[in-house]
Amino acid sequence: HLRREDPVLRIMGKNLKGKECGKGICQRKDGQYYARFVDRSGKRRDGYFATLPDARNWLEDARYQDKHGKPITSPDMTVDEWFEFWQAELLQGLSPNTKRNYRDRYVHNIKPVMGDMRLVDVKPMHCKIVLNRMEKKYAGSTIRQAYIAMGTMFKAAKMNHMIDAHPMDGVRYTKPVRAADDIHFLTIEEQERFLNAARSTHNFYQYALILETGLRTGEMIGLTWDAIDWKKRTLTVNKTLEYRHKQGHWRAGPPKTVSSYRTIPLTERAYDILKAVHATRNFRKQAPLLSETLTYIDRRTGKEMKFFLGDLVFINFRTGEPSKNSSYDTHLYKICDENGIERFCMHALRHTYATRAIERGMPPKTLQKLLGHASIKTTMDRYVHVTEESLVAGVRQFEQGDPANTQLEQTSAGDNTKKSDSAA
Repeated sequence: HLRREDPVLRIMGKNLKGKECGKGICQRKDGQYYARFVDRSGKRRDGYFATLPDARNWLEDARYQDKHGKPITSPDMTVDEWFEFWQAELLQGLSPNTKRNYRDRYVHNIKPVMGDMRLVDVKPMHCKIVLNRMEKKYAGSTIRQAYIAMGTMFKAAKMNHMIDAHPMDGVRYTKPVRAADDIHFLTIEEQERFLNAARSTHNFYQYALILETGLRTGEMIGLTWDAIDWKKRTLTVNKTLEYRHKQGHWRAGPPKTVSSYRTIPLTERAYDILKAVHATRNFRKQAPLLSETLTYIDRRTGKEMKFFLGDLVFINFRTGEPSKNSSYDTHLYKICDENGIERFCMHALRHTYATRAIERGMPPKTLQKLLGHASIKTTMDRYVHVTEESLVAGVRQFEQGDPANTQLEQTSAGDNTKKSDSAA
Protein backbone atom coordinates (compact mmCIF):
# COMPACT_ATOMS: atom_id res chain seq x y z
CA HIS A 1 0.00 0.00 0.00
CA LEU A 2 1.21 3.50 -0.85
CA ARG A 3 1.75 6.27 1.65
CA ARG A 4 1.05 9.96 0.93
CA GLU A 5 4.72 10.81 0.53
CA ASP A 6 5.19 8.13 -2.11
CA PRO A 7 6.39 9.72 -5.35
CA VAL A 8 3.86 7.67 -7.29
CA LEU A 9 1.02 9.72 -5.85
CA ARG A 10 2.72 13.03 -6.61
CA ILE A 11 3.17 12.29 -10.29
CA MET A 12 0.15 10.06 -10.89
CA GLY A 13 -0.75 9.91 -14.59
CA LYS A 14 2.47 11.45 -15.94
CA ASN A 15 6.00 10.43 -16.83
CA LEU A 16 9.15 12.12 -15.55
CA LYS A 17 8.97 14.69 -18.38
CA GLY A 18 5.44 15.69 -17.41
CA LYS A 19 3.68 13.95 -20.31
CA GLU A 20 0.44 12.06 -19.71
CA CYS A 21 0.81 8.26 -19.44
CA GLY A 22 -2.86 7.50 -19.35
CA LYS A 23 -5.37 6.83 -16.59
CA GLY A 24 -3.97 4.56 -13.89
CA ILE A 25 -0.33 4.78 -15.05
CA CYS A 26 2.58 6.92 -13.93
CA GLN A 27 6.36 6.80 -14.02
CA ARG A 28 8.39 6.51 -10.81
CA LYS A 29 11.59 8.40 -10.11
CA ASP A 30 13.53 5.17 -10.64
CA GLY A 31 12.22 5.06 -14.23
CA GLN A 32 9.76 2.18 -13.77
CA TYR A 33 6.16 2.59 -14.87
CA TYR A 34 3.51 1.88 -12.27
CA ALA A 35 -0.01 0.75 -13.26
CA ARG A 36 -2.97 0.12 -11.02
CA PHE A 37 -6.76 -0.18 -10.90
CA VAL A 38 -9.43 -1.35 -8.46
CA ASP A 39 -11.17 -4.59 -9.45
CA ARG A 40 -14.83 -5.51 -9.01
CA SER A 41 -14.24 -6.85 -5.53
CA GLY A 42 -12.73 -3.55 -4.41
CA LYS A 43 -9.18 -4.90 -4.28
CA ARG A 44 -6.36 -2.86 -5.79
CA ARG A 45 -4.39 -4.57 -8.56
CA ASP A 46 -1.03 -3.12 -9.55
CA GLY A 47 2.29 -3.84 -11.20
CA TYR A 48 5.65 -2.31 -12.14
CA PHE A 49 6.96 -2.32 -15.71
CA ALA A 50 10.11 -1.31 -17.55
CA THR A 51 8.29 0.41 -20.43
CA LEU A 52 5.07 2.37 -20.91
CA PRO A 53 3.68 -0.05 -23.54
CA ASP A 54 4.17 -2.95 -21.11
CA ALA A 55 2.25 -1.07 -18.41
CA ARG A 56 -0.56 -0.14 -20.83
CA ASN A 57 -0.85 -3.70 -22.16
CA TRP A 58 -1.02 -5.16 -18.66
CA LEU A 59 -3.60 -2.64 -17.50
CA GLU A 60 -5.79 -3.25 -20.54
CA ASP A 61 -5.59 -7.03 -20.15
CA ALA A 62 -6.18 -6.89 -16.41
CA ARG A 63 -9.26 -4.70 -16.76
CA TYR A 64 -10.64 -6.96 -19.49
CA GLN A 65 -10.04 -10.07 -17.40
CA ASP A 66 -11.68 -8.48 -14.38
CA LYS A 67 -14.70 -7.31 -16.38
CA HIS A 68 -15.27 -10.74 -17.89
CA GLY A 69 -14.59 -12.67 -14.70
CA LYS A 70 -11.27 -14.09 -15.85
CA PRO A 71 -8.32 -14.60 -13.51
CA ILE A 72 -5.72 -11.84 -13.41
CA THR A 73 -2.09 -12.87 -13.78
CA SER A 74 0.98 -10.86 -14.57
CA PRO A 75 4.77 -11.19 -14.57
CA ASP A 76 4.82 -8.94 -11.49
CA MET A 77 2.29 -10.96 -9.51
CA THR A 78 3.25 -11.19 -5.85
CA VAL A 79 3.34 -14.42 -3.88
CA ASP A 80 0.26 -13.20 -1.99
CA GLU A 81 -1.63 -12.73 -5.25
CA TRP A 82 -0.51 -16.08 -6.60
CA PHE A 83 -1.56 -17.86 -3.40
CA GLU A 84 -5.06 -16.37 -3.55
CA PHE A 85 -5.37 -17.24 -7.25
CA TRP A 86 -4.02 -20.77 -6.61
CA GLN A 87 -6.49 -21.34 -3.76
CA ALA A 88 -9.49 -19.97 -5.62
CA GLU A 89 -8.88 -21.40 -9.09
CA LEU A 90 -6.51 -24.39 -8.96
CA LEU A 91 -7.36 -26.30 -5.78
CA GLN A 92 -10.81 -27.47 -6.77
CA GLY A 93 -11.59 -30.99 -5.57
CA LEU A 94 -9.40 -30.89 -2.47
CA SER A 95 -11.05 -31.38 0.89
CA PRO A 96 -11.84 -28.20 2.87
CA ASN A 97 -9.51 -29.39 5.63
CA THR A 98 -6.57 -29.65 3.24
CA LYS A 99 -7.25 -26.19 1.81
CA ARG A 100 -7.56 -24.83 5.33
CA ASN A 101 -4.23 -26.40 6.32
CA TYR A 102 -2.56 -24.79 3.29
CA ARG A 103 -3.98 -21.39 4.22
CA ASP A 104 -2.99 -21.69 7.88
CA ARG A 105 0.61 -22.49 6.98
CA TYR A 106 0.68 -19.75 4.38
CA VAL A 107 -0.73 -17.04 6.64
CA HIS A 108 1.32 -17.94 9.73
CA ASN A 109 4.63 -19.05 8.22
CA ILE A 110 5.06 -18.41 4.48
CA LYS A 111 3.46 -14.99 4.04
CA PRO A 112 5.64 -13.18 6.64
CA VAL A 113 8.77 -14.20 4.70
CA MET A 114 7.73 -13.79 1.08
CA GLY A 115 4.11 -12.63 0.80
CA ASP A 116 4.93 -9.21 -0.70
CA MET A 117 7.72 -10.49 -2.95
CA ARG A 118 7.26 -10.91 -6.67
CA LEU A 119 6.61 -14.56 -7.46
CA VAL A 120 9.49 -14.62 -9.95
CA ASP A 121 11.93 -13.33 -7.32
CA VAL A 122 11.49 -16.16 -4.82
CA LYS A 123 14.66 -18.22 -4.36
CA PRO A 124 15.45 -21.44 -2.47
CA MET A 125 16.94 -19.37 0.36
CA HIS A 126 13.57 -17.73 1.04
CA CYS A 127 11.87 -21.13 1.25
CA LYS A 128 14.59 -22.38 3.57
CA ILE A 129 14.13 -19.33 5.82
CA VAL A 130 10.44 -20.24 6.20
CA LEU A 131 11.35 -23.73 7.42
CA ASN A 132 14.22 -22.57 9.62
CA ARG A 133 12.02 -20.07 11.45
CA MET A 134 9.59 -22.86 12.31
CA GLU A 135 12.21 -25.16 13.88
CA LYS A 136 11.92 -24.09 17.52
CA LYS A 137 8.19 -23.42 17.73
CA TYR A 138 6.57 -26.11 15.57
CA ALA A 139 6.40 -29.89 15.48
CA GLY A 140 7.99 -31.73 12.59
CA SER A 141 4.58 -32.62 11.16
CA THR A 142 3.58 -28.94 10.98
CA ILE A 143 6.86 -28.00 9.31
CA ARG A 144 6.18 -30.76 6.80
CA GLN A 145 2.76 -29.18 6.10
CA ALA A 146 4.44 -25.85 5.30
CA TYR A 147 6.95 -27.69 3.09
CA ILE A 148 4.12 -29.39 1.18
CA ALA A 149 2.12 -26.15 0.89
CA MET A 150 5.07 -24.25 -0.60
CA GLY A 151 6.04 -27.13 -2.86
CA THR A 152 2.53 -27.57 -4.24
CA MET A 153 1.95 -23.84 -4.68
CA PHE A 154 5.20 -23.25 -6.56
CA LYS A 155 4.79 -26.43 -8.61
CA ALA A 156 1.50 -25.03 -9.91
CA ALA A 157 3.24 -21.73 -10.72
CA LYS A 158 5.95 -23.54 -12.71
CA MET A 159 3.43 -25.71 -14.55
CA ASN A 160 1.59 -22.55 -15.62
CA HIS A 161 4.84 -20.86 -16.73
CA MET A 162 4.60 -18.18 -14.05
CA ILE A 163 8.15 -19.05 -12.96
CA ASP A 164 11.01 -20.74 -14.80
CA ALA A 165 12.40 -22.81 -11.91
CA HIS A 166 10.92 -24.36 -8.79
CA PRO A 167 12.33 -22.44 -5.79
CA MET A 168 11.97 -25.50 -3.56
CA ASP A 169 14.54 -27.53 -5.52
CA GLY A 170 17.18 -28.71 -3.10
CA VAL A 171 15.32 -27.37 -0.04
CA ARG A 172 14.78 -29.84 2.81
CA TYR A 173 13.55 -29.69 6.39
CA THR A 174 15.50 -31.37 9.18
CA LYS A 175 13.13 -31.72 12.11
CA PRO A 176 11.92 -35.34 12.36
CA VAL A 177 8.29 -36.16 11.66
CA ARG A 178 6.45 -38.77 13.65
CA ALA A 179 6.71 -42.16 11.98
CA ALA A 180 3.66 -43.37 10.05
CA ASP A 181 3.16 -46.27 12.47
CA ASP A 182 3.67 -44.13 15.59
CA ILE A 183 -0.03 -44.04 16.39
CA HIS A 184 -1.93 -44.26 19.65
CA PHE A 185 -4.15 -47.29 19.99
CA LEU A 186 -5.53 -49.12 23.01
CA THR A 187 -4.29 -52.52 24.07
CA ILE A 188 -6.94 -55.18 24.62
CA GLU A 189 -6.80 -54.56 28.36
CA GLU A 190 -7.02 -50.77 27.93
CA GLN A 191 -9.91 -51.16 25.52
CA GLU A 192 -11.87 -53.26 28.04
CA ARG A 193 -11.12 -50.80 30.85
CA PHE A 194 -12.20 -47.88 28.70
CA LEU A 195 -15.48 -49.48 27.58
CA ASN A 196 -16.34 -50.40 31.17
CA ALA A 197 -15.65 -46.82 32.27
CA ALA A 198 -17.60 -45.30 29.35
CA ARG A 199 -20.58 -47.64 29.62
CA SER A 200 -22.49 -45.35 31.98
CA THR A 201 -21.93 -42.21 29.86
CA HIS A 202 -24.16 -40.75 27.16
CA ASN A 203 -21.48 -41.14 24.50
CA PHE A 204 -20.91 -44.86 25.05
CA TYR A 205 -22.69 -45.97 21.88
CA GLN A 206 -20.64 -43.56 19.74
CA TYR A 207 -17.34 -44.83 21.14
CA ALA A 208 -18.40 -48.47 20.89
CA LEU A 209 -19.59 -48.08 17.28
CA ILE A 210 -16.23 -46.67 16.15
CA LEU A 211 -14.48 -49.60 17.83
CA GLU A 212 -16.73 -51.92 15.79
CA THR A 213 -16.57 -50.11 12.42
CA GLY A 214 -13.45 -47.89 12.30
CA LEU A 215 -15.46 -44.80 11.32
CA ARG A 216 -13.76 -41.40 11.32
CA THR A 217 -15.22 -38.95 13.83
CA GLY A 218 -16.81 -36.77 11.15
CA GLU A 219 -18.33 -39.86 9.52
CA MET A 220 -19.83 -40.96 12.82
CA ILE A 221 -21.20 -37.48 13.60
CA GLY A 222 -22.70 -37.25 10.12
CA LEU A 223 -24.24 -40.74 10.16
CA THR A 224 -27.95 -40.70 9.26
CA TRP A 225 -30.59 -43.39 9.48
CA ASP A 226 -30.95 -43.64 5.70
CA ALA A 227 -27.34 -44.92 5.61
CA ILE A 228 -28.32 -48.02 7.63
CA ASP A 229 -29.64 -51.06 5.77
CA TRP A 230 -31.31 -53.18 8.45
CA LYS A 231 -31.97 -56.14 6.14
CA LYS A 232 -28.46 -56.37 4.71
CA ARG A 233 -26.98 -55.27 8.05
CA THR A 234 -24.70 -52.67 6.50
CA LEU A 235 -23.68 -49.06 7.13
CA THR A 236 -22.90 -46.78 4.19
CA VAL A 237 -20.44 -43.87 4.53
CA ASN A 238 -21.36 -41.14 2.04
CA LYS A 239 -21.12 -37.83 3.96
CA THR A 240 -19.54 -36.12 6.95
CA LEU A 241 -20.47 -33.40 9.41
CA GLU A 242 -18.24 -31.08 11.40
CA TYR A 243 -18.57 -27.88 13.39
CA ARG A 244 -16.54 -24.94 12.09
CA HIS A 245 -15.66 -22.92 15.17
CA LYS A 246 -14.38 -19.84 13.34
CA GLN A 247 -17.53 -19.57 11.24
CA GLY A 248 -19.79 -20.70 14.09
CA HIS A 249 -21.84 -23.17 12.09
CA TRP A 250 -22.11 -26.81 11.05
CA ARG A 251 -20.69 -27.86 7.69
CA ALA A 252 -21.79 -30.94 5.77
CA GLY A 253 -19.39 -32.44 3.29
CA PRO A 254 -18.42 -35.52 1.34
CA PRO A 255 -16.14 -38.21 2.80
CA LYS A 256 -12.40 -37.46 2.88
CA THR A 257 -11.62 -39.03 -0.51
CA VAL A 258 -13.46 -40.97 -3.21
CA SER A 259 -12.13 -44.16 -1.58
CA SER A 260 -13.78 -43.11 1.68
CA TYR A 261 -17.21 -43.81 0.16
CA ARG A 262 -17.82 -47.34 1.36
CA THR A 263 -20.37 -49.80 2.72
CA ILE A 264 -19.39 -51.60 5.92
CA PRO A 265 -20.95 -54.93 6.95
CA LEU A 266 -22.06 -54.60 10.57
CA THR A 267 -20.81 -56.87 13.32
CA GLU A 268 -23.45 -58.27 15.65
CA ARG A 269 -22.38 -55.76 18.29
CA ALA A 270 -22.52 -52.80 15.87
CA TYR A 271 -26.00 -53.88 14.74
CA ASP A 272 -27.21 -54.07 18.34
CA ILE A 273 -25.77 -50.62 19.10
CA LEU A 274 -27.64 -49.03 16.21
CA LYS A 275 -30.85 -50.86 17.10
CA ALA A 276 -30.61 -49.58 20.69
CA VAL A 277 -30.12 -46.00 19.53
CA HIS A 278 -32.92 -46.31 16.96
CA ALA A 279 -35.34 -47.41 19.68
CA THR A 280 -34.86 -44.08 21.52
CA ARG A 281 -34.97 -41.72 18.51
CA ASN A 282 -38.51 -40.46 19.23
CA PHE A 283 -37.83 -39.73 22.89
CA ARG A 284 -34.68 -37.64 22.70
CA LYS A 285 -34.45 -33.87 22.91
CA GLN A 286 -34.38 -32.18 19.51
CA ALA A 287 -33.23 -28.60 19.03
CA PRO A 288 -34.59 -26.30 16.26
CA LEU A 289 -31.29 -26.82 14.42
CA LEU A 290 -32.40 -30.35 13.52
CA SER A 291 -35.10 -28.95 11.25
CA GLU A 292 -32.44 -27.49 8.95
CA THR A 293 -31.17 -29.02 5.71
CA LEU A 294 -27.55 -28.51 4.69
CA THR A 295 -26.10 -28.98 1.23
CA TYR A 296 -22.76 -30.27 0.00
CA ILE A 297 -21.20 -31.38 -3.28
CA ASP A 298 -20.87 -35.11 -3.87
CA ARG A 299 -17.21 -35.84 -4.59
CA ARG A 300 -17.99 -38.59 -7.10
CA THR A 301 -20.69 -36.95 -9.19
CA GLY A 302 -20.22 -33.22 -8.61
CA LYS A 303 -23.94 -32.93 -7.82
CA GLU A 304 -25.37 -30.95 -4.92
CA MET A 305 -26.66 -33.21 -2.15
CA LYS A 306 -29.04 -32.45 0.71
CA PHE A 307 -28.36 -33.35 4.33
CA PHE A 308 -31.38 -33.27 6.69
CA LEU A 309 -30.05 -32.85 10.23
CA GLY A 310 -33.20 -34.36 11.72
CA ASP A 311 -32.13 -37.74 10.34
CA LEU A 312 -28.90 -37.88 12.41
CA VAL A 313 -28.25 -41.07 14.35
CA PHE A 314 -26.34 -39.36 17.18
CA ILE A 315 -27.14 -36.04 18.86
CA ASN A 316 -26.17 -34.44 22.17
CA PHE A 317 -28.61 -35.53 24.87
CA ARG A 318 -28.42 -32.14 26.64
CA THR A 319 -28.62 -29.71 23.71
CA GLY A 320 -30.54 -31.77 21.17
CA GLU A 321 -27.95 -30.75 18.58
CA PRO A 322 -25.07 -32.71 17.03
CA SER A 323 -22.09 -33.09 19.37
CA LYS A 324 -19.09 -31.07 18.24
CA ASN A 325 -15.88 -32.85 17.27
CA SER A 326 -13.93 -31.25 20.10
CA SER A 327 -16.54 -32.09 22.76
CA TYR A 328 -15.95 -35.80 22.18
CA ASP A 329 -12.23 -35.41 22.84
CA THR A 330 -12.94 -33.37 25.98
CA HIS A 331 -15.25 -36.10 27.25
CA LEU A 332 -12.68 -38.78 26.46
CA TYR A 333 -10.03 -36.94 28.47
CA LYS A 334 -12.40 -36.78 31.43
CA ILE A 335 -13.07 -40.52 31.31
CA CYS A 336 -9.34 -41.25 31.06
CA ASP A 337 -8.42 -38.95 33.95
CA GLU A 338 -11.09 -40.41 36.22
CA ASN A 339 -10.08 -44.02 35.49
CA GLY A 340 -6.30 -43.84 35.37
CA ILE A 341 -6.10 -44.34 31.59
CA GLU A 342 -3.54 -42.51 29.47
CA ARG A 343 -5.30 -39.75 27.55
CA PHE A 344 -6.22 -40.38 23.91
CA CYS A 345 -8.37 -38.66 21.28
CA MET A 346 -11.27 -39.90 19.17
CA HIS A 347 -9.04 -40.93 16.27
CA ALA A 348 -7.28 -43.40 18.58
CA LEU A 349 -10.52 -45.44 18.60
CA ARG A 350 -10.28 -45.82 14.82
CA HIS A 351 -6.62 -46.81 15.21
CA THR A 352 -7.66 -49.35 17.85
CA TYR A 353 -10.26 -50.89 15.53
CA ALA A 354 -7.66 -51.25 12.78
CA THR A 355 -5.06 -52.73 15.14
CA ARG A 356 -7.55 -55.30 16.48
CA ALA A 357 -8.46 -56.23 12.90
CA ILE A 358 -4.84 -56.92 11.98
CA GLU A 359 -4.26 -58.83 15.23
CA ARG A 360 -7.23 -61.07 14.44
CA GLY A 361 -5.91 -61.92 11.00
CA MET A 362 -7.87 -59.59 8.72
CA PRO A 363 -6.10 -59.19 5.34
CA PRO A 364 -4.67 -55.65 4.94
CA LYS A 365 -6.47 -55.21 1.60
CA THR A 366 -9.81 -55.89 3.28
CA LEU A 367 -8.95 -53.50 6.10
CA GLN A 368 -8.02 -50.84 3.53
CA LYS A 369 -11.54 -51.00 2.06
CA LEU A 370 -13.24 -50.96 5.46
CA LEU A 371 -11.24 -47.93 6.60
CA GLY A 372 -11.68 -46.08 3.30
CA HIS A 373 -7.96 -45.61 2.65
CA ALA A 374 -7.08 -44.52 -0.88
CA SER A 375 -3.85 -46.53 -0.82
CA ILE A 376 -2.91 -49.91 0.62
CA LYS A 377 0.42 -48.28 1.56
CA THR A 378 -1.36 -46.12 4.13
CA THR A 379 -2.92 -49.19 5.73
CA MET A 380 0.33 -51.15 5.70
CA ASP A 381 2.47 -48.30 7.04
CA ARG A 382 0.11 -47.49 9.89
CA TYR A 383 -1.25 -50.79 11.07
CA VAL A 384 0.88 -53.69 9.98
CA HIS A 385 3.29 -52.82 12.77
CA VAL A 386 1.04 -54.89 15.07
CA THR A 387 1.84 -55.36 18.74
CA GLU A 388 4.60 -57.15 20.59
CA GLU A 389 2.18 -59.96 21.45
CA SER A 390 1.35 -60.39 17.77
CA LEU A 391 5.04 -60.55 16.86
CA VAL A 392 5.61 -63.32 19.39
CA ALA A 393 2.53 -65.18 18.14
CA GLY A 394 3.77 -64.80 14.57
CA VAL A 395 7.15 -66.29 15.41
CA ARG A 396 5.46 -69.23 17.16
CA GLN A 397 3.21 -69.76 14.13
CA PHE A 398 6.25 -69.67 11.85
CA GLU A 399 8.06 -72.08 14.10
CA GLN A 400 5.21 -74.60 14.14
CA GLY A 401 4.91 -74.63 10.37
CA ASP A 402 8.64 -75.06 9.64
CA PRO A 403 9.34 -78.49 7.96
CA ALA A 404 12.98 -78.29 8.98
CA ASN A 405 11.88 -77.83 12.57
CA THR A 406 9.64 -80.89 12.34
CA GLN A 407 12.52 -82.92 10.90
CA LEU A 408 14.78 -81.69 13.68
CA GLU A 409 12.23 -82.75 16.30
CA GLN A 410 11.95 -86.22 14.70
CA THR A 411 15.74 -86.60 14.61
CA SER A 412 16.00 -85.52 18.21
CA ALA A 413 13.31 -88.01 19.19
CA GLY A 414 15.17 -90.79 17.33
CA ASP A 415 18.40 -89.97 19.10
CA ASN A 416 16.68 -90.13 22.45
CA THR A 417 15.20 -93.54 21.55
CA LYS A 418 18.66 -94.93 20.65
CA LYS A 419 20.11 -93.63 23.88
CA SER A 420 17.27 -95.26 25.80
CA ASP A 421 17.80 -98.63 24.00
CA SER A 422 21.53 -98.46 24.63
CA ALA A 423 20.99 -97.79 28.29
CA ALA A 424 18.60 -100.73 28.52
